Amino acid sequence: MLFRGRTVLAAAVLAACAVGVAAFVMNGAPDDRTVPAFAPAAPVSAPRAAERPGLAEGALGERTLGKLSEVYKLLEERYLGEIDPGALEEGALEGMIRALGDPYSEYLNAEEMESFTDHIHSSFTGIGAEVALQDGLVVIVSPIRNSPAERAGLRAGDQILAVNGESLQGLALSEAVEKIRGPKGTQAKLTIRRQGSQQVMDIIVVRDDISLETVESAMLEDGIGLISISQFAVQTGDRFLEELAALEAQGMKGLIIDLRNNPGGVVQAVQAIAEALVPEGGTIMHLEYRDGRREKTVSASGGKPYPIVALINEGSASASEILAAAIRESAGGRLVGQRTYGKGLVQSTIRLSDGSGVKLTIAKWLTPRGETIHESGIAPDVHVPRPKLFDAVSIPKDRVWMFDMTGDEVKNIQLILEGLGYPPGRNDGYFSRETAAAVEAFQREHGLPVTGRVDEATAMKLEEMVIRRYLDRGSDVQLKEAVNQIQKMLADKAGK
Repeated sequence: MLFRGRTVLAAAVLAACAVGVAAFVMNGAPDDRTVPAFAPAAPVSAPRAAERPGLAEGALGERTLGKLSEVYKLLEERYLGEIDPGALEEGALEGMIRALGDPYSEYLNAEEMESFTDHIHSSFTGIGAEVALQDGLVVIVSPIRNSPAERAGLRAGDQILAVNGESLQGLALSEAVEKIRGPKGTQAKLTIRRQGSQQVMDIIVVRDDISLETVESAMLEDGIGLISISQFAVQTGDRFLEELAALEAQGMKGLIIDLRNNPGGVVQAVQAIAEALVPEGGTIMHLEYRDGRREKTVSASGGKPYPIVALINEGSASASEILAAAIRESAGGRLVGQRTYGKGLVQSTIRLSDGSGVKLTIAKWLTPRGETIHESGIAPDVHVPRPKLFDAVSIPKDRVWMFDMTGDEVKNIQLILEGLGYPPGRNDGYFSRETAAAVEAFQREHGLPVTGRVDEATAMKLEEMVIRRYLDRGSDVQLKEAVNQIQKMLADKAGK
């Protein structure tokens, strides 16, 4: 139950190959073996091996192949157990990519590749979070908006240590993700360690599968339009342009684009959106390859007469960072919210002949000014932290919380009570008499048995009220500031 995007009631998933975030591109291949990849908007390819110093075409030569064959023959002849040739082949391929030491490069078997393709077409199964492997740990990059992960309280930066009691330590990212995934309606009990804390907690997420709508729009007061983008899927660019045209037809005077908790996606969608916002000739992004060669993506048309503000937070990553940077540096817009995640690497994902695939880091992407944001993120023009209430997580329902108890769960309950206007007297995780009185006041006002204890019914009602507050745009201080910035920009324009 972490409230960070603005919609919480739909469910999404963690796809089998949701390993970090980036911008996918359809490379112009002569067949269908190349799928949307982390790359620039125009069809390009990374320098081939023969173009790189120290590498030659066919670097996996007879000596290496002979060594592999020698090891395989040794296993066949001497290994005590049964040999699964397919498993050995998969293991060799996984190991080759893992040896790069790059958390964003990965070998995908045929099943994972199919899930990857579903993912970029907005069809998901799982919990709804983008993850990466950092220092051997599975780390959440961003819970996808409208997902079970977000509703359960997962945050960007959370380390997933175990799933249903099974440790993820030492697993490849694809193996870890397979443990997180599961049939619709089943529970994944995730053991989480939060940034800045050595304590662990268990958060239960109910898996689901849906087709995710990535674009939503609304007309706010004073002719200010709002378009929320949850991620960049294949159809997102077209959907954005449809919603943009509808708002403009209503006489929109200024535009807010909500990129909070947007983990990235298909770069053609980013280009289509940026093309509409960045004036002709303006730079959208740069790519920088291993050899230092740079390629620039430029808007061929576009530009808007009205002011634009983008909402960002620590869950805004990669493709959403590309768009945020283009809005500020090339479209004259402003950024409001919190510093972004900081994902400035580019991957390309290529389908192999047997249906498996390889995801490979091939370049860096840079902002229109040529700056890298990798591991540092993008700072907003106006920093607005979200209300502490929306940092709350789901309250465990398997026990009753009462006077004289202590722990992070009690601290979470106190956070919720305080945010809803029922002062608990303290916020240090001790269930005091004052905390019990706050619970009684809440129970009394909502028609619950007045016990001063947080049982399942009280916990459910507390979470319901947080969700209601969360969905109330009047409680969104970041959105309020974005509206304020639009109004200032309109006033500045009128004064010129």
